[in-house]
Amino acid sequence: MRKPSIVLFIMVLVVSLFALYGCPKSAEVSSAPESQPLKVEQPPVKSAEDLAAEKAAEDQRAAEAAAAAEAARKAEEERAAQERAAQEKAAGLQPIYFDFDKSFVRNDAKDVMRANADYLKANPKIKVRIEGNCDERGTIEYNQALGQRRAAAAKKYLSDLGVSAKRISLISYGKEKPICTESTEDCWQKNRRAEFVAAE
Repeated sequence: MRKPSIVLFIMVLVVSLFALYGCPKSAEVSSAPESQPLKVEQPPVKSAEDLAAEKAAEDQRAAEAAAAAEAARKAEEERAAQERAAQEKAAGLQPIYFDFDKSFVRNDAKDVMRANADYLKANPKIKVRIEGNCDERGTIEYNQALGQRRAAAAKKYLSDLGVSAKRISLISYGKEKPICTESTEDCWQKNRRAEFVAAE
């Protein structure tokens, strides 16, 4: 009796195992979605008119920037000239001007030289440095020498008017320190000068 129940048990077990593992289900294959090609947005192609308009706008901005820089440079030159004139006036010393390529004291500068000499004689503790300057024309070396001759001519004139030469020093800046940078006769005339800088 015991044997048939064991046999029955084994048969049930085999059938169960066969049912479970004997007919495996086919695995479902999920289809992956098709990959879409990447879309790269191309920038719109600009027409010749658009490119020309952009170039014109860029040129306009560059021209405006250059004009603003030039205006600022001229304003700075004018400010420096006014400041220099104010300092000279406060010191009682005025510049003199020279003809093109000349170093002699002009007739129209003689009154200024007399006033400068009177100021220096009235203030014996003050020493003066005469700075010779030139316009932009000519070589650096030539203008350096010309500026020195102009300063020396102004020194001699002051000495002849009674100012001790020991109180006077000279320097030439040639064309290195222009008051004005435009290429005009009026501007060049302002640069052909001797300036008198007072020092205690």
